[in-house]
Amino acid sequence: MTDTIERAGLQVHAELAKLLDDEVLPVLGRERDAFWRGFAALLDAFAPKNRALLEKREELQARIDDWHCHRRGQSHDAAAYRAFLEEIGYLVSEPGDFTIGTENVDAEIATMAGPQLVVPILNARFLLNAANARWGSLYDAFYGTDALDAPPAKPGGYDKERGAAVIARGRQFLDQAVPLKSGSWADIDEPAKGIAIANESQYIGRSAKGRVFKNNGLHIEVVFDPDHPVGRDDKAGIADIVLESALTTICDCEDSVAAVDGEDKLLAYTNWLGLIRGDLEESFEKGTRMLTRKLSGDKHVVRADGSEIDLPGRSLLFVRNVGHLMTNPAIRLPDGSEVPEGIMDAVFTSAIGALDVEGHARYGNSKHASIYIVKPKMHGPEECAFANDLFDAVEDLLSLPRHTIKVGVMDEERRTSANLGACIQAVKDRIVFINTGFLDRTGDEIHTSMQAGPMVRKAEMKNSRWLAAYETRNVGIGLRHGLSGRAQIGKGMWPAPDLMNRMMIEKIGHLKAGANTAWVPSPTAATLHALHYHREDVFEAQQALDDAPGLEPLLAIPLADGINWSEDEVREELDNNAQGLLGYVVRWIDQGVGCSKVPDIDDIGLMEDRATLRISSQHMTNWLLHGVCGKEQIMDSLKRMAVKVDAQNAGDPLYEPMAGNWHASLAFKAACDLVFRGVEQPSGYTEPLLHQWRLEKKARRL
Repeated sequence: MTDTIERAGLQVHAELAKLLDDEVLPVLGRERDAFWRGFAALLDAFAPKNRALLEKREELQARIDDWHCHRRGQSHDAAAYRAFLEEIGYLVSEPGDFTIGTENVDAEIATMAGPQLVVPILNARFLLNAANARWGSLYDAFYGTDALDAPPAKPGGYDKERGAAVIARGRQFLDQAVPLKSGSWADIDEPAKGIAIANESQYIGRSAKGRVFKNNGLHIEVVFDPDHPVGRDDKAGIADIVLESALTTICDCEDSVAAVDGEDKLLAYTNWLGLIRGDLEESFEKGTRMLTRKLSGDKHVVRADGSEIDLPGRSLLFVRNVGHLMTNPAIRLPDGSEVPEGIMDAVFTSAIGALDVEGHARYGNSKHASIYIVKPKMHGPEECAFANDLFDAVEDLLSLPRHTIKVGVMDEERRTSANLGACIQAVKDRIVFINTGFLDRTGDEIHTSMQAGPMVRKAEMKNSRWLAAYETRNVGIGLRHGLSGRAQIGKGMWPAPDLMNRMMIEKIGHLKAGANTAWVPSPTAATLHALHYHREDVFEAQQALDDAPGLEPLLAIPLADGINWSEDEVREELDNNAQGLLGYVVRWIDQGVGCSKVPDIDDIGLMEDRATLRISSQHMTNWLLHGVCGKEQIMDSLKRMAVKVDAQNAGDPLYEPMAGNWHASLAFKAACDLVFRGVEQPSGYTEPLLHQWRLEKKARRL
């Protein structure tokens, strides 16, 4: 690694060391050499434990593979399978009754319910958009999407007919969320006058632009401005309805980014520093203008009694560290090996987060002096306990009070799902978040049972017994151990940012299932999804839910009932997987884009990240392994879909075509590796191969 500097026996990317040495440690009042000695000691203690946990994963997987191989051709014996998983330590005993003890949790996580954004940390503009998505224009959200059941806007400037439909829908929302003592909001005909709401406790006060109300814990600002182009033509002078939208945002160092070396990690940590410090800015051209985006200030409100409050103007920020698997050349240990990336993330993001804890941030993130870290891809309670111990050590290194660092546990691996209660217990005094996600969880489902037989088609997975049990158990176990009112119980991403009408119909199901947050793909989607939280009181819904189902349905392997698909059905499935795989990989390898709106096989834009890739590649690997298809059929699909993906990206000047460049395109080679080497990939993860091919791509450009 070039441009390194030695710190306590560690070889550190020079600019990365400089970031901490010059911009973080002096502000915190921490002595540089003592910090690096402590970091080196922490690595010496935890890196071997990290490796041992990864070896345990491989050992368990090998034994599960062997169990299935020896029973191939026999009907699945669920009781024997469960007994075997208990025998090898894959399943642990259920913990006794306990309640989480997490303290100093911000209201946005503990007692409020609302949308959550996940945003790639390498993109400053996206980060700022997400952080500023705490408030969003309902008028803009309806006008610019298909969520409104009205004819689309006609081109050529503002469409008054479309605008009138938006305004009418906005009045309907106000009637539902903040009803008047009599009549409708549509009847108000004097600007900012004549408003008498049925429940006076909903009135919060006056803002600079209008009046602020509250419903189900979320604020609503009705903007009165008769000089505004919209307000001028509105009989009540209402120019907009602004909703409190993305309560929380996850700044993602993991699945949505392509960060493979010191250069990439430097950008990640620099952006995180700018967000926490409050001075992150990004300038960009829009048409003929140069715009600069920065963080929004708070919203000042004067209450009816004359007292004043400031409502937060920004999302509460989490940072998602990487999991335990990958290493990174940004730092090398004394023996020359790469640093475990998850340990590096824990130290660097927490050191930066400590600036907020100790009052060195312009706006402040946590009002309770907490640092919020989402930890993904942990396998079972032993790995959760490792994360807990690691965060203890990081707090000691940075001289932070115990449990300053809070943890969000991603329930996306089968061993975690099956032992969720024990996983929560392992981090019970710092947990603030659990959530579910179809894609990664399905990828692990396939890989764990890879040798058991061919899996059902990908679309059928959504109707499988294990998935329903997984979603229900996650909420039930979380509630059983006291997460309601103290932590988030979350649901996964709506993947189609252009299909807001469907989102408005379907995503309210997440609230009814007991989730007090759920992921959305954009600030606009957050504003629309906020409407669901005005309609449903999640905390009331949680009280009516049944307890979690048992393990038996969760362990039901989604095996196909024989191989009886037609040739056309097999080709259709392979094409669908191959197109999605290639559409994502080509941007990851060639351009370093870890998350973007990628057209699917039907040209519908979907937000894709590595979880999408994991399920698609593992599904093809499984069918190849069990003879549903042959290598030639997969190559045929990959090559035909490469042509389609090339055409879908024809308008991108940075795009490098794959078709006809089979031996030169590193992206195409990476896609092939992900399928044909899928059995040997650890837990079916895509990161090892993606990092390998991305590093080669970067090296060729030097």
